[in-house]
Amino acid sequence: MKGLLRFLFQKNEREEACAYDKVNEKPIIRASICTGEKTAGFRDIKTGKFREVMLIRSPKDLDEFMEKYGLDSIDTEY
Repeated sequence: MKGLLRFLFQKNEREEACAYDKVNEKPIIRASICTGEKTAGFRDIKTGKFREVMLIRSPKDLDEFMEKYGLDSIDTEY
């Protein structure tokens, strides 16, 4: 049972970054004005559709997202 729980809740170290279209998508942090919740993802420049990738709970999560996708800076939308 312990092994099953570890399998279900353990972070996969081999998890690879989904490719994103650098021409048609823009990396964005979407932040809620009401709750302060932040979500990292990509906004399609043509359609405006937001593709959620991960929840940002700490500065460490943001650093992980930026490193995973090779980003130097990222804009925040409210």
